[in-house]
Amino acid sequence: MTIEIVPPQAESILNWHTLTEALEAGHRLPRAEVADSFLYRGPDTLLNRAAWIDGLGQLVKCATIFPGNGAHGLASVNGAVTLYADQTGVLQALVDFHLVTKWKTAGDSLLAAKKLARKDSRKILLVGAGTVAGTMIEAYSSVFTDAEFTVWGRNPVSAQAFADAHGITAVTDLETAVRGADIICTATMSKEPLVMGDWLQPGQHLDLIGAYRPDMREVDDAAIKRARLFVDARATTVHHIGEVMMPIASGAITEGHIVADYYDLAKGTFARRSDDEITIAKNGGGAHLDLMTATYILQAWRAR
Repeated sequence: MTIEIVPPQAESILNWHTLTEALEAGHRLPRAEVADSFLYRGPDTLLNRAAWIDGLGQLVKCATIFPGNGAHGLASVNGAVTLYADQTGVLQALVDFHLVTKWKTAGDSLLAAKKLARKDSRKILLVGAGTVAGTMIEAYSSVFTDAEFTVWGRNPVSAQAFADAHGITAVTDLETAVRGADIICTATMSKEPLVMGDWLQPGQHLDLIGAYRPDMREVDDAAIKRARLFVDARATTVHHIGEVMMPIASGAITEGHIVADYYDLAKGTFARRSDDEITIAKNGGGAHLDLMTATYILQAWRAR
């Protein structure tokens, strides 16, 4: 029997700590096989992602990204998630797309922050005032319980509205806000760098979420070069996302500049070495993370 899992009932049975544990456990299984296909029409994207992890199962996620939808009161990202049984390939669950995407995206970044951000991090800057930024307040607060959030957005009116809705502070001077933050989380659809390497301070952690296309980036070459660079998965970032592709193409870094991905967690190399170093984690997503997240949601649903 196929289970259909929808947000209202599922949200109350999920938590960020157990999700990050599930993501870490998923990376101890055999390496995922992943396949992505992208179709474009101007700014619009049709993305199909598939993953197979032996011992966990198979997943197909179809996503449409239409940045102009906001002007019509519609979500910019939509899609569907199908989850299949490991040994039989039988359809196990139709898991709400937005539920999986929310928990996968934030859980991915939260796992990196747990490993890379300084434990005493308190000042968290959100660059971008959209749905993902709101989720990151919830996710970060589960670990950094004394966090003080600020938000910057290219549209100051929207940023202020976001700040008012979430009870945080909006800022207009991005450089000053970056210099004063412990954790900087970017969640935009920018094609040009917003955060500059010259602004970065010792001990900071940057969580880069927004860029998902080859022509998109949120920080400049100097930032990538100054920091120890981590990615969630080399397979879904190095040759797919501008944040990594562009500084490699410019010669600012080589592929060897990437310190580790989540498959290196067991080795202990996905970690901060000192309080003074700057770390960057590029959240590239990937269907294998959707598979781990959807399986976690299904298990929580069955155990409720």
